[in-house]
Amino acid sequence: MDLFDKIRKKTVEAIAQYHLIEDGEKVLVAVSGGKDSSILYWILKDIQRRAKITFDLAAVMLDQGQPGFQSTQYLDWMKNHNLPVQMISEDTYSIVQEKTAKGKSFCGLCSRLRRGILYNYAAEHGFNKIALGHHRNDANETLILNLIHNGRLASMPPRLKADDGRNKIIRPFYFIDEEDIRSLSTQLGIPTIPCNLCGSQKGLQRVAIKKLLQELSVAVPNLQANMSRAQTNIRPTQLGDTSLLSLW
Repeated sequence: MDLFDKIRKKTVEAIAQYHLIEDGEKVLVAVSGGKDSSILYWILKDIQRRAKITFDLAAVMLDQGQPGFQSTQYLDWMKNHNLPVQMISEDTYSIVQEKTAKGKSFCGLCSRLRRGILYNYAAEHGFNKIALGHHRNDANETLILNLIHNGRLASMPPRLKADDGRNKIIRPFYFIDEEDIRSLSTQLGIPTIPCNLCGSQKGLQRVAIKKLLQELSVAVPNLQANMSRAQTNIRPTQLGDTSLLSLW
């Protein structure tokens, strides 16, 4: 089984297990120009072609006004592989630069602004769900970030009703390991676009957690898989949340 088939199989498993895509739905793929969302779009297009159910699929990409942002080569490559992407432009870069205190991470505000734009676009164009390219490594890193920095047990679920109440978020790559996505992206030669905003900052918490988990994986080879499995194997009576008293 090659990497494409391996990723596709696990994606289909996640879609079936969590009912991520159902007959007659309209799904918007949020494409960032990175490897994860690009591969997700390709995989979903293949699933759409072969699935027994019928669903609409489209992709949108946001130009946030970052200096040096060049999407032409990427968009041409995607179009040539029957993966058309709709570009929308909103200058969030200036807002993030203005509102973020010196030494603080750009990511929080940037993400909120990006989500708002995508949510509005999806609602205005009749999409039922927004598909994001987050994979199991992202979920594991978020779990640790919330645990040690925010004091809560929370991660990235495979499906979520957005805070705006209008949109549903799905993560079909919930079971997919990042290394498989990286390897397939290299094989396909996708001309990805780096984020020059987050990439310009050092000492980001997520980067530190990613490095920590990579180091731990040397001693515990199944670490990422075990952490992912733990998020589907919760024992509420073995935690101290008083809202769970009735279960005790």
